[in-house]
Amino acid sequence: MFSSNLTMMTDLYELTMMQGYFLNGNNDTVVFDMFYRTNPSGSAYAITCGLAQVIDYVKNLSFSYDDIDYLRSLHIFREDFLSYLAGFHFSGDIYAIPEGTVVFPKEPLIKVIAPIMEAQLVETAILNIVNHQSLIATKASRVDYAAGGGVMEFGLRRAQGPDAGTLGARAAVIGGCTGTSNVLAGELFGIPVQGTHAHSWIMSFPDEYTAFKTYADMYPDACILLVDTYDTLKSGVPNAIRVFEEMRARDIHPKLYGIRLDSGDLAYLSKKARAMLDKAGFTDAIISASSDLDEYLINSLRTQGAAITSWGVGTNLITSADNPAFGGVYKLAAIKKSGEAEFTAKIKISENPEKITNPGNKTIFRIYDNETRKIKADLICLVGEHYDISRDLRIFDPISTWKKSTIPGGTYHIRELLVPIFLNGQCVYESPDTMSIKAVCQQELNTLWDENRRLMNPQTVYVDLSQPLFDLKRRLLEDEKQ
Repeated sequence: MFSSNLTMMTDLYELTMMQGYFLNGNNDTVVFDMFYRTNPSGSAYAITCGLAQVIDYVKNLSFSYDDIDYLRSLHIFREDFLSYLAGFHFSGDIYAIPEGTVVFPKEPLIKVIAPIMEAQLVETAILNIVNHQSLIATKASRVDYAAGGGVMEFGLRRAQGPDAGTLGARAAVIGGCTGTSNVLAGELFGIPVQGTHAHSWIMSFPDEYTAFKTYADMYPDACILLVDTYDTLKSGVPNAIRVFEEMRARDIHPKLYGIRLDSGDLAYLSKKARAMLDKAGFTDAIISASSDLDEYLINSLRTQGAAITSWGVGTNLITSADNPAFGGVYKLAAIKKSGEAEFTAKIKISENPEKITNPGNKTIFRIYDNETRKIKADLICLVGEHYDISRDLRIFDPISTWKKSTIPGGTYHIRELLVPIFLNGQCVYESPDTMSIKAVCQQELNTLWDENRRLMNPQTVYVDLSQPLFDLKRRLLEDEKQ
């Protein structure tokens, strides 16, 4: 797990295409874009995540003797091609939007500029890594927004395997969770680990009170007691209060204490438990809740006035249960043949307009309102375009072209989103630690408008094409018709 060498984590057709390019002497330099078409879970945005693992993958991209022997055993590949693979290393450029950034459909999250065989090989791993972590980070941001903060990720037991559980925990914390129950994720990524105890702890003792008291004696500074093993209101909460009273009598004042609800009507039980705790003088005791939560149930519970302080979210978060796939794709956008100075733009045609790609070697400019610091729009451009922020900026919807807007000069500023990660095969980017990426993500989410963050029917963020890119796309489409 988390092998530094994931070279063989690829689809067979990447290798068969590579051999085809090799045998035909095709080593054109190409541009590939990794992007997605639809925001997950009905959201108006996504959070890009997984770049650190992509960097590690590319750094360690090489075929071992065992890899070559296995490929030889398939009786598909020629010896001269296998010899090429034996000496393989990535020599191209990679640009990416940094992790934790708010992103939107059609925008290149990662751009690969490399000889075609190299660019082809990295497709599968990039998609696997970025699709998964971006999905979970986005889901976590929605859950955290619904809860108003205080969400712990604890879905490891129901994640789709160790990698999904551990890298998913990383993504969940980046997206907004305060911590994870996953100890391995805590060790690998330096993120907070959190947890209490299970029903089995209570059941292993002669009675509930003894179980609570023993736990409190062991962990007085983090004493969260699970109160629904037998009867929440008649047994669990009263026994928890008894233990808290005994701690108070012994002049023990925990830094963190309270109860956890894991079943039943969470709105009703939390309000009743809150009243009981307050009456006993434990107004600062937290009430944590779990039980198949997601952003919609959390939002409903808060609407009902549930007295819940913190939230434990597992299955529905770590699997993104309502939208289990991110849907990112990897498409050829431009080719430069040997001896040519400029790229030739390429476009994929489809009967579905949403699947028609944006051609050329592109970058992305994010336009911010100077007064609010919120996102006005994103502008996908051709590399080399420049904009004077002192002048009016006219933007338009690339599909519904009659939808136009003019942003007055001096009222906005621009940030280029794609940054160099690898240049000529050498990594030039230092990935921040996970908690720093989490802080970046929170700043990014603050640039969205409230209307963009609605759980249901959010207002979309405009992603426009620059006039030169729009003209290029239109020209290529017209050429294809002829």
